Amino acid sequence: MIEAFATSDVGKARQINEDSFYLSKPEDTIKIFIVADGMGGYNGGEIASKLAVEAARNYIISNFEKSKEDKETLISLVKSSLQYANMVVYEKAKSNDELKNMGTTMDVCLIYQNKVFIAHIGDSRVYRIRKEFMRKLTKDHSYVQQLVDEGKITKEESINHPKKNMLMKAIGCSQYIEPDAMVKGFIKGDILLMCSDGLTNMLSEEKIYSILKNNNVDPSKELIEKANEAGGLDNITAVIIK
Repeated sequence: MIEAFATSDVGKARQINEDSFYLSKPEDTIKIFIVADGMGGYNGGEIASKLAVEAARNYIISNFEKSKEDKETLISLVKSSLQYANMVVYEKAKSNDELKNMGTTMDVCLIYQNKVFIAHIGDSRVYRIRKEFMRKLTKDHSYVQQLVDEGKITKEESINHPKKNMLMKAIGCSQYIEPDAMVKGFIKGDILLMCSDGLTNMLSEEKIYSILKNNNVDPSKELIEKANEAGGLDNITAVIIK
């Protein structure tokens, strides 16, 4: 039995919430969970994230039956759902000058037969908690992460880096994208957290872990509350799957 919670909030500093998310209902046979963090002037981010979420969801639902027999085709399915979403957002941005530079990050989790199929682009994140350990499953597509990978700055220095929000990849910003895609085990007792960077920029991983382990009611609400108490400098979205 899968249990899911989600909370999204505008935060303390922004006028509009440009994050979007999607949660499958308990009765749905295809279990899809999506988080997108939009960007772009004149409501562009809000439009980009909504469009992308809808496009990816529809793509998976339309193609699931012919993909479900095989692990590789399911990895390919979630990856293609982001590429399809990219095409939809890119075309929309091209058709309207006011939406010209809009884009969005995106994480998709498809849960099937004790596995989670993940596709990822940008700096929203997916974590898995198993027993006493929280592991980040996705890798940020950001300039700062690139600096860390190249050994130019430390992980600690990356936390307050001035170019923290600069993305190297996003949906809608170029005609073709290459998302990351993977499959991980998802077994009884595991917890998945999908979140926008409005959460991870405000709370340490230790704090997030502690809330996820100790709040048995709805940890997503508490995460948003604490991120706002810490400053709430961005829109905040948390989707939790148990």
